[in-house]
Amino acid sequence: MMRKDLGRVALLAALFFCVVTKPDAFAQSEYPTRPIRVIVGYAAGGLTDVMTRMLGERMSRELGQPIVVENKVGAAASLAATFVVQSPPDGYTVLMGTTSLAINPSLQPSLTPRNPMAELDPIGLAYETPFVLLTSKNIPARSFAEFLAYAKEKPGQLNVASSGNGAVNHLILEMVSRRAGVQLMHIPYKGAAPAIIDILAGRLDATFATPLDAVPVSEQGAGQILAVTSNKRVALLPNVPPVAETLPGVQGVFWQALFVPKGTPEPIITKLANALRIATEDAQLRSKVAERGVTMMTGGPEELRAFLKSETDDWGKLIREAGIKVE
Repeated sequence: MMRKDLGRVALLAALFFCVVTKPDAFAQSEYPTRPIRVIVGYAAGGLTDVMTRMLGERMSRELGQPIVVENKVGAAASLAATFVVQSPPDGYTVLMGTTSLAINPSLQPSLTPRNPMAELDPIGLAYETPFVLLTSKNIPARSFAEFLAYAKEKPGQLNVASSGNGAVNHLILEMVSRRAGVQLMHIPYKGAAPAIIDILAGRLDATFATPLDAVPVSEQGAGQILAVTSNKRVALLPNVPPVAETLPGVQGVFWQALFVPKGTPEPIITKLANALRIATEDAQLRSKVAERGVTMMTGGPEELRAFLKSETDDWGKLIREAGIKVE
């Protein structure tokens, strides 16, 4: 090829690079240029929805664009996750993922995404909510150890509710039963509210409830809060000890974290992760959510990747060993 032709090839290659490559690079550097959607797998007005909006408001200040929450409820939060997996990897559709991403692969393998880490890119950890053991006023135990002793005296006679088969509080109940060697009768409810109603009426012995649901019952004198399922005490209930103080290693929380479709460019992931980190470290926001029994989590993409693997392994092992199935 002659020198003149080589020059033309080089010129064409440069023009191609400018036309094709530069716009993408420009779009990533300028991201975001329009509102960002965060998809939530739970109903509007619930804790997940409220927390996502609070985080979104703080993140939007860093990103310079509104964050709009969309609720896509159903199939154990799988509808929301699948919607995000199938969305363009451009940073404008984000998933508020939950513990269901770690539970569903073992509990309901027919649901998508079957392998979240192969179909989603992690952004970062957001927050966690523990459960507390709330007993009715008819139960004489005044500590978690006393509750276990009472349960051993009445094998299979104490009714303990969860918000449904395979829910986090059901899995915690199974973990407690197996580690403590007690027989507790699991009663799956459709959500937390009906269980709280039956605790108040004395028709139910106990439930693993969120602190926000349990505190009003305790304040009314209609029940006792005996333990919290996180590995440390929570600000809302400073005098309530963790389950792990009696049963070492037993803990479980409902957590939330942000994900984007697989293949989202690294510069976009970095911007979202930085905005999330600033939001979760915001002292005012941390104080505000602590009033709801919520604790902010911090950690970027790599921390979330390792955390999800650990959660998936741990919950999967329990589900298999206990033979837990969704009926």
